Amino acid sequence: MDQQQARIKILLAKTALDGHWRGVSVVARALREADMEVILVGMALAEEIVAAARDEDVDVVGLNVGGRIEVVERVLDLLMTEGLNLPVLAGGTIAPKAAALLRARGVAVFPPGSALPDIVAAVRTLAAEKQGREGKQE
Repeated sequence: MDQQQARIKILLAKTALDGHWRGVSVVARALREADMEVILVGMALAEEIVAAARDEDVDVVGLNVGGRIEVVERVLDLLMTEGLNLPVLAGGTIAPKAAALLRARGVAVFPPGSALPDIVAAVRTLAAEKQGREGKQE
């Protein structure tokens, strides 16, 4: 990693009480192996996710969706309310119509079976885009 390039920090959270931890755990490990700092908050409400993202000063928010996107939409709304211009990615069981709604709101969507290198690359891209936006604001 380039000396001047900061380590990417991503917050991962589950948004449903579905009990399925394998996906988020595998993604967390892949991101750590890609030399990213991963904050795994586990199961959390939208307000808790946004508070953790703010408090931890993360670059990207990753959400494990258990089939319902309402919490993701609430996270997006709260991030906007808080003035946090953070990229969001969502993975897990997401219906095609729900995935389209999330993509329309700028969320990178990864359904079951998505390749880990694609997720890692997306996080790198999202973090770089965020850094580019912040650089333009200064």
